[in-house]
Amino acid sequence: MIKNKIKNLNLSATLEINELSKNLEKEGKKIIKFGFGQSPFQVPDLVVEELRKNAHKKSYLSIQGLRELREAIASYESKKKGKDFNSDQVIIGPGSKELMFLLHMSFDGEIILPTPSWVSYKPQSIIADNKFHWIETSPENNWYPSAASIENLVLKNRNKKYLLILNSPNNPSGQLCKNLEDISDVVKKYKIIVLSDEIYSELTFEENYESISKYCLNNVIISNGLSKWCGAGGWRLGYFLIPDELKELKNSMKVLASETFSSVSAPIQYAAISAFKNDHTDYIIKSKNILKSVAEYVFQSLKSNNVVMNKPMGGFYLMPEFLNKKFETSSQMCSDLLNKKCVAMLPGSDFGFLENKMIARISCTDFNGYNFMSNINSDTKIDEDLIKKFAPKVIEGTKRIKDWVEKA
Repeated sequence: MIKNKIKNLNLSATLEINELSKNLEKEGKKIIKFGFGQSPFQVPDLVVEELRKNAHKKSYLSIQGLRELREAIASYESKKKGKDFNSDQVIIGPGSKELMFLLHMSFDGEIILPTPSWVSYKPQSIIADNKFHWIETSPENNWYPSAASIENLVLKNRNKKYLLILNSPNNPSGQLCKNLEDISDVVKKYKIIVLSDEIYSELTFEENYESISKYCLNNVIISNGLSKWCGAGGWRLGYFLIPDELKELKNSMKVLASETFSSVSAPIQYAAISAFKNDHTDYIIKSKNILKSVAEYVFQSLKSNNVVMNKPMGGFYLMPEFLNKKFETSSQMCSDLLNKKCVAMLPGSDFGFLENKMIARISCTDFNGYNFMSNINSDTKIDEDLIKKFAPKVIEGTKRIKDWVEKA
């Protein structure tokens, strides 16, 4: 009754760990939720107010999305990247995840995934019957592939079409890609399409975010949305910005959208206009300062001869490797931590690593972002005392992990 390719799939690891954590809490256990990557911050007040104002809107909107919203997004992306985008290049979906799925379904070719990659890229490839290739990376290159490794893969079969998925800042590593120009040379040489997943781009800890579209604009589909920088994951609104050179893909995605979700919720789309039109600089600066300070606290507290990881560069995550843990799989390792210390995190195998590598992802977001943000200014220096006051579960979770590591 069920297709074999579907039978072999599991629930999305991030959603499953969130449900498991909630169920354990209902049983009375005090779980530290380092497994689920959800923004801890409230949606900006201006955006919430626009949702209230537009809650009565009930009509179906354009398949591609509300024109005023697409214009706002095109303007927002144009200012960020110094380019000249237009509303016809934008397509709105119920989260960027759904748009990625439509892209997988439309694309006739093979998928290139860096190890590590977000948990849903691979399952979507499988559902769409697209062959996928893992490309090895290294911590020295911030867990991104070298241009040479991409080229070597393509040269094995130059007759194929390839889609490279690049996520920077990265989930799960928390790193930024620093060899974008080198990768873009290979992209242009072999006409590779790039899906640039920029959902964490506003949360880069450095001053300026750099997109691969800077170097190979005509090959790049930009993906973004409201879930991370705007704290609106449950609103389910994302977008793709697709260059004119790839409009055939955009048109195919519109056909699939018309036969699946039809159009995104009208009140959400009207409210989202204010997210991209208004100035949220203070909100974003506070968000970044808090996330950076919390992640660096966890990083400095855990790194040791037994725990190695790269310093966080953006987004929500750290990706430690536990050198003194000797389980058969990273899943067993994470289960051991959850059972012994009530700390939930995700195993590296969910992101493409071999099961015997003792790597995991920590999401540094288990705190009340509204309280934290309400008690600081954009220029507040966030020290350990503030973290203890407003992110006590992060402090406690870090202590539990340290104790677990030391008792190995």
